[in-house]
Amino acid sequence: MDRNAASLPQLEDLGGAAQPLLRVEHLTKHFPVAGGLLAKRRTVRAVDDVTFAVGKGETLGIVGESGCGKSTTARVLMQLAPPDSGEILFDGMLVGGRDMSIAEFRRGVQMVFQDSYASLNPRLTVEQSITFGLKAQGISGAAARKVARDLLSKVGLRPEIFAERYPHEISGGQRQRVNIARALALSPRLVILDEAVSALDKSVEAQVLNLLVDLKTEFGLTYLFISHDLNVVRYMSDRVMVMYLGEVVEYGPVESLWARAAHPYTRALLSAMPSIDPDRRTQTAPLAGDPPNPIDPPSGCRFHPRCPHAEPVCAQTKPPLFAVEDEAHRAACLMIVPGSGHSASARLPSAMRDA
Repeated sequence: MDRNAASLPQLEDLGGAAQPLLRVEHLTKHFPVAGGLLAKRRTVRAVDDVTFAVGKGETLGIVGESGCGKSTTARVLMQLAPPDSGEILFDGMLVGGRDMSIAEFRRGVQMVFQDSYASLNPRLTVEQSITFGLKAQGISGAAARKVARDLLSKVGLRPEIFAERYPHEISGGQRQRVNIARALALSPRLVILDEAVSALDKSVEAQVLNLLVDLKTEFGLTYLFISHDLNVVRYMSDRVMVMYLGEVVEYGPVESLWARAAHPYTRALLSAMPSIDPDRRTQTAPLAGDPPNPIDPPSGCRFHPRCPHAEPVCAQTKPPLFAVEDEAHRAACLMIVPGSGHSASARLPSAMRDA
């Protein structure tokens, strides 16, 4: 399929390969919590001063426990929940300002959700679901149907069989393929995949993951891949960002982070990964307890109540994102910050102390 001829043209690349496709600066989203008449106003700090960038053509994986803020970050990016503060830049243009409207941004960014059934209108056929957005953009019915059928073929669904079916008539894996086809119909440059394969069984999951890899190459896509499955994240991602209680605690190239994870929370997540090697079975729980209440997060390092290396300074000082070995790999832990007051920082190599 000639993508640019059969569907809407992809938004122009304005800044070149060196400019990140997506840059998020100090993104914050708090949700008010209802209380009694005389109760103090409280908020859930779902996303708290999050900054990151996604390069053109790369896949950034976002991981963390349930409630860490990764899915809220995705919804705020799509303006499904307006941010309280912060800036979103798409190829150097400020979203929601004079540079780029939210409608233009949503044309260049599409999202695939976890629940493949709830994402589709049960009253629309598969073909109608894919063509809906195209028709809203002014594409004629005949042209939109052609795009829909071409995309169904691309995602491995024969249009003569699936085009006229309704969501309840197809399987979960097939519905997710329809959602992927629908996301690609508007020729986006960035696709946000929010737990897009977590509800699928493993055999179907592998098929959809391989499909996503192929589509990324064919259509020149950039992915923001959100998942709790670290094996899947390692397979899909070029870089990984780890979130805890609304904050970024570590990020870096996937192999660097796997080999030299610096934050205790990241190391706990990696050690919790299931292994088929009987000699590498987990004997003790790598992480105890539940995350603290996001309404009243701990002072200093938010991970310190659960951290086996915590010292009094961890409750008093908020750690910066500090370079682990180079600027590309950073972690927010006082143990790697020279002169932080943590006993481990005194044992750092001299080259790091002098940095």
